[in-house]
Amino acid sequence: MNNKQNQKWWGLAFVWAGALVSIPSLLLGGTLVSGMSLLETLLTALVGYALGVVIMIFQGMQSTDLAQPTVKVAEYVFGKKGSQRVISLLIAVGCLGWFGIQANVAGAAFNGLLSAFGVQMPLWAADLLLGLIMVGTALYGIKAVRWLTYVAVPYLVLVCVYGLVHALQTTSWSQLLAYQPTAHTPFTTGLTTTLGGFALGAVIAGDYSQYSPHRKDVVKAAIWGVIPAGVLMIAVGAILTIAYRSSNLSALFIKVATPIVGGLALVLATWKVNVINAFSGGIAFNNLFGVPQKYQKPTVFLVGMAGTVLAIFGIMNFFEPVMNLLGAMVPPAAGVMCAAYWIVNRGHVNSTTVLNDYEWQGIVAWAVGAVVAAVPVVLGFFPNAPHVSVNPLTGIMISLLLYLFLVRFGRSTVRTKQLEENRK
Repeated sequence: MNNKQNQKWWGLAFVWAGALVSIPSLLLGGTLVSGMSLLETLLTALVGYALGVVIMIFQGMQSTDLAQPTVKVAEYVFGKKGSQRVISLLIAVGCLGWFGIQANVAGAAFNGLLSAFGVQMPLWAADLLLGLIMVGTALYGIKAVRWLTYVAVPYLVLVCVYGLVHALQTTSWSQLLAYQPTAHTPFTTGLTTTLGGFALGAVIAGDYSQYSPHRKDVVKAAIWGVIPAGVLMIAVGAILTIAYRSSNLSALFIKVATPIVGGLALVLATWKVNVINAFSGGIAFNNLFGVPQKYQKPTVFLVGMAGTVLAIFGIMNFFEPVMNLLGAMVPPAAGVMCAAYWIVNRGHVNSTTVLNDYEWQGIVAWAVGAVVAAVPVVLGFFPNAPHVSVNPLTGIMISLLLYLFLVRFGRSTVRTKQLEENRK
């Protein structure tokens, strides 16, 4: 433990809980309940977040042991440059997709708000306007995010609580429990969607867990910070969807209260998150392509505008496939890292080991697991293609086992160096 590792477990738990009190969690609840009963939705949320917590714990404990962020810990399995490329790619893709989805939600909310006052604006124009405001804030007003958070999070919670109380006054528990959707979503697909919504946060959990002094703090923070808040927010999204008979979050929030109250809650909540998405996505693209630091602002602008274009083309209509794609491609990275740290190196690595730029065993194992898990999701975009049910653990298990196979027969350079150093 070093001097910086003084973070209390409950402080980290609040960070995780705060991240889950968000628009994507409500969207996830509405999406799941559109193909499941309420009880099936809650069970899927519980199991999905439990899987995410297991990944977070094993990822977080590595960073706690080494007092290093995820990208540094990943160097031991992907190499110094390989780690930047793989982790940055996952962060960049995740931030880009989330920016588009939330700009779409904000644009639709703003559009509905204007319509309530008799002002008509095309949805694409509202998406573009909100996207530009969010990008502009990311470029010049990153310090404003803190104030946006102070206002947006409590305001969103108050609107959700009001909507929930109102929904339970007009819809009984027996009606909620008797609800049956017209469509059907398989349990495994629901798990992948749930995991996809939190997969990136689970894989990079070490960025926040590195300041925890003990492994047990990571465990307690993950369990108490993620599962209650995550399941509760999905439950709120699902109940509101059933009670107000709409899975369209923008239309739903306008029904929950007045157009100004509901629309403003969505705009503020998505605005504060998208500033972070544009900023983090820009940094990730710089690391991915080796762009010098002085070009950070142009990169942040390009990421934000690319996300805005996705919003204009209606990425929100593909919310479930996007989540499934993230759920397929991101967790295999954790599979490789866990195989290297917990199985090959038995929970210990020598932090003074000289690392190669690229460790191909790790990169190949991650890529194969991600592609195998992603192919069925991509096939789902084509109605006439064969449809294969996706198991959320497919990619992570393939990557874990393939890495162990490659190390067994190819011998990881890092592991060899560590064994040689241990003999000295």
